[in-house]
Amino acid sequence: MKIKRILVSQPKPASAKSPYFEFAERNNVKVDFRPFIQVEGVSSKEYRQTRVNVLDHTAVILTSRTAIDHFFRICNELRITVPDSFKYFCVSEATAFYLQKYIVYRKRKIFYGNGKFTELTEIIKKHTDETYLVPLSHIHKPEIPQLLDDAKINYSKAILYKTISSDLSDLKDVNYDVLVFYSPSGIKSLIQNFPEFKQNETRIASFGPSTAKAVKEAGFRLDIQAPNPQAPSMTMALEQYIKKQNKK
Repeated sequence: MKIKRILVSQPKPASAKSPYFEFAERNNVKVDFRPFIQVEGVSSKEYRQTRVNVLDHTAVILTSRTAIDHFFRICNELRITVPDSFKYFCVSEATAFYLQKYIVYRKRKIFYGNGKFTELTEIIKKHTDETYLVPLSHIHKPEIPQLLDDAKINYSKAILYKTISSDLSDLKDVNYDVLVFYSPSGIKSLIQNFPEFKQNETRIASFGPSTAKAVKEAGFRLDIQAPNPQAPSMTMALEQYIKKQNKK
């Protein structure tokens, strides 16, 4: 069966330079975008119940823009003024630059890694005198607290947001040749929204080992997996698969 329609379980890219748009045109396929999950902030009341006080810490570890948004949201709701002396440790330079939305960037002590938490942990190890706050989702990568524990870092987890399934009921009568997933939560959303879903001829593509694992554990067939040695990106993996399939 030739591939003509693809659904990516993420929001539509804001930039026209997204590789997905070039990919769709180059391969003459239709690509639609629909987030299967959404982020919901923990209320200030829920946060208070955790008894984790922002001002008991001297630094914050930020793993994403979402973490930044909800850190400052909670501070605003609880009328907490983050002191100028507070230090910011960000997983990447892009994440660090996003701080400009909330603080005067050049007047703060900001450190960042290369996009991998292992790299950021090495930087954090040079600042062991700090007491760190780590804003996270209720579902988060176990490697984050594990690496901090292994490094004997003094930190507190702050669960500031939740990842929940989107309502996809309007997609019931829409059929796609390929479904693309980027997180285990996307697979969970598929099952919650469509408990009677049968894969049949639908191809499933996944990005990252944890997503691939979730696909298989759900009992689905994994047809396209990225990254791989020949395809470091999802669009490359899709393109290679399509070229083989559409020749048949």
